[in-house]
This record gives sequence, structure tokens and C-alpha cells, in this order.
Amino acid sequence: MSDRPRTLLINPTVTSRHSARFPLALLHLAAGLDVKGSCKIVDCNVDRDMPGAVRAAFDGDRFDAVGLGVMGGPQVATAIQASRLVRELDPRVPIVWGSYFPTLYPDTALAAPYVDYAVRGQGDVALPELVQALHQGRHDRIAQIEGLSWKSREGIVHNRARKIVRSDPTGLLPYHLLGDPRKYLAHTYLGRRTVAHQASIGCRFRCTFCGVAAMFGGATALPDAMRLRRDLNYLKYDLGADSVQYFDHNFFDREQDMVPLLEVMAEMALPWWCFARADALLNLSESTWKLVRKSRLRMAYIGAESASPAMLREIRKGTRPDQTLAVAELCRRHGVIPEMSFMVAPPVNTEEETEHTFEFVRELKRINPHSEVVIYIYTPLPDSSRNERDRERHPSAPLLDADGHPMVFPATPEVWTEKRWVDYACHTDAPWLTDRLRRRIRDFETVLRCRFPTVQDMRSPRWVKRTLSAAATWRYHARRYDGPWELNLANRIVRLRMPQVSGL
Repeated sequence: MSDRPRTLLINPTVTSRHSARFPLALLHLAAGLDVKGSCKIVDCNVDRDMPGAVRAAFDGDRFDAVGLGVMGGPQVATAIQASRLVRELDPRVPIVWGSYFPTLYPDTALAAPYVDYAVRGQGDVALPELVQALHQGRHDRIAQIEGLSWKSREGIVHNRARKIVRSDPTGLLPYHLLGDPRKYLAHTYLGRRTVAHQASIGCRFRCTFCGVAAMFGGATALPDAMRLRRDLNYLKYDLGADSVQYFDHNFFDREQDMVPLLEVMAEMALPWWCFARADALLNLSESTWKLVRKSRLRMAYIGAESASPAMLREIRKGTRPDQTLAVAELCRRHGVIPEMSFMVAPPVNTEEETEHTFEFVRELKRINPHSEVVIYIYTPLPDSSRNERDRERHPSAPLLDADGHPMVFPATPEVWTEKRWVDYACHTDAPWLTDRLRRRIRDFETVLRCRFPTVQDMRSPRWVKRTLSAAATWRYHARRYDGPWELNLANRIVRLRMPQVSGL
């Protein structure tokens, strides 16, 4: 047996090759694993032959554990496929699932015979501790690993939750484990060589519907300016990146903490995209906005969520509809495109709330026509998946389907791969929607998307987008959304980009 543990990390397929970005979570895990061991990464978003890539990883190699990062939605199916293949290749190797799916549904993940361990929340420390214990045969240590769920003879055991901390590697992330990192640079609205990066983790807000709140429990951690400068220097000068897509869960946290980071970004002058909150942007001082402009922020994804003050209070969003409208105007003045996401069709007052949101979107477009609008179906987490403290303090109402029956969430990963549950996880459908309302939402999205094509669409010619916009104008102005057959026909030919499907 080698003195150093060996781990295989797999990123199951979840997106197209064109949309593949750095598997940042696996790179952070690899940095932790490499301190006392070594690892190999298989990114199936790039290696499109997933079975072949996994088989090749095992060829002449042995592992103490195999870890898979598993989001909800379509990645569950490919994670199952990869896990079954690993079990076939080496029945003895322990299989560990991490990321959002096992954090939200640890019992469901461990109900599968091909999952031995589930890491809840941050895995940067938990996974190396587990791999070290497995390598040394110290199974007595497993019960002490915080944030770990596992199978004992008596049943599933959930160890104590782990406190979220920032565990920065001493150097750069191990990008070399991905082969040539330049293959992850993408042509986007921001630039011809856009790179993915994450500076901070977590979010101090505790929205009841949000997987980030469930995973991090209100914790957040920012990097120091020196680390960000080092990372951006590598991405810009070594890899040749000309723009950055930041995957921070909430980029603008407290202004005083952000200023040193914005100063570094202003030096680098790389056009960028990020997640943000309306209230945080509204509270920035003029001097900080000057830094934001200098740093070349191009687009901010803002969770507007609802046009209803009551619903925003219910989901503990912490913002108001008037702030959504105000930040749209503020972004217009500063040359930033606000990409606003809305959740329609909540379980209560479903149709009324949806129509109210449609009208609110129109007002938003009147204030700032360049605002991007992304519409999702409101599909809240089951109460059991929310952070334990939030669950106790703010219990949710039971979820009912269209017939008034209590919703029963899947008990196995396989059931989560059924279309209705993939749609639920991706916020594209919910059991309480009627067919009529589904069509209404779909038709409104079609008219809106054609009337205001997204600037993120780099594929469709400009004349095509102008033509579709003109064709949709009368429907939009007359509020005649139902049955836009001519726009649907045009979309089959042109296939305008949908940010909620493909992202930046």
C-alpha cells in the first residue's frame, strides 16, 4: 500500500461541451487532497465519452476513494451512471457523493447501493479526512468527521455538521489536473476568452428557497486581496483570459470588505459578470461605484424573485420590489446590465401572483429596457432539506399538488431522474400548475424573449434578432401572449439563446 492516499474525482456530465467551465469545486477538493495525497480528475463535461474516460482513469491506477460532485436535476442521472460504472470496475473502492444533492438529500443519496458516503456542505476538509481514514484503515475515525453521512450496520448515520470556513490552498488551484486549462476559456458576451472563477463562498442571507442557504447556513467567506491578485494574474497573463464569470454566491457582500477586491479587479480591468443583490448594489457609495465601473462590471445577476412584498417576506429574501426597480435604474446609469430572475407560480395564489409578476416585468422593462429577465417556476425545497436552524425557526407550510394532495419527494436518486422531478429541480415545472397556466407562462416567455433578445446570444445574427423583436412588438404592447404560433415557428428555425437554460 502506498504511503499517500489516491483519490479519483469525477464531475458527471451536466452541460454541453461549449458551456463547460472550470469544475471549481473539484479543483478546491483536489487542492486539499494533494496536501497529504494525490488525485486525478475526470471532467465529463469536457470528456464527452464518460464511460471511456472513467475506464481510462482506472487503467493501471488504484484509488482509496472515488468522489463525485452531484447537483440536482440532470446531473443525478449521469452521476448514477458513473457510480455504477465505478462499482463495476472496482467493487471495493468507496464511492462518495458531495455538493448540493447529497447536502439537501443525504438519506436519498445513501439509499443507493452505489453510494457509501455523502458529504454535506463544504467538503474541502471533510473529504481529505475521510480519504486519509480509509487509506489508513482507521474506520473508527469516520464517526468523528464533521459534515459526513454514512452507512453503519444500524442504518444511516449523520455526523455533526461542519462549520463553514475558507480553506484557501497555499498556491494556485491545481489547474494542471485538467490537462490544458485553456480549453475551458469560452467565447461569451463578456469576451472571446471568458474564464470561470470563484472568489468568495457562501451567503449571509438565508432565503428559504435557496440551496446556498441550506448548504452554508448564512456563512460567507471572502478571500484577501493578495490571493485574488495572484489568481487573476494567472488567469489573465498565463492562460490569456480576457474576461471573468464570477460564481460567487453573493459577490457584493459588505462594502468595506469588497473595496480591496474591487481595487484589484480595477487594476486587471477584465470585464466581468457576477451574482448580486439589489439592496447591496443600492447601498454602494459613489466612490465604490467608480471602482465598479473601472473594474468593468458588465452584467449582474440579481435575484428579484417576486413582485409581491408579502412573498418576499415569506421567503425571507430581505429585499422589496421597489428596490428591484430602483436598482434597474441605477444599473442603467452606470452601464451595467441587470439580469433579473423571477419566480412565478408559487403554491398559493398561483395565477394571481404570476400575472402580477408579468406586469411588474413590463414596468421593469419600461424603466430599463436593457434589463435581462429570466423566469423560473417557484419550486421550494422540502422542509427537511433546509438548514437545520432555519427549519426550526421558520417552518414551511406543507406543499400540495394540483389535487390538494401532500407532495412526496423522491426517496432514491433514480426517482429524481424522472422528468417531473428533473423539471422541479430545474425550476421549470411544479405539481400544482395547471396545463393552462403552464402554457400561459411559456407563451409570455416566448413573447418577451423575442421582443427583447438577450445580449448574451452570440450565435444569432443581429438582423434575425431585430426581425423577431419587430414581429413580437404588437403582441407585447397588446398583452396578447397566448398562442404566439408565428414566434414559436421562428424559434424552431432560429433557436434564440435562453439564459435560464444555457447561462452566460
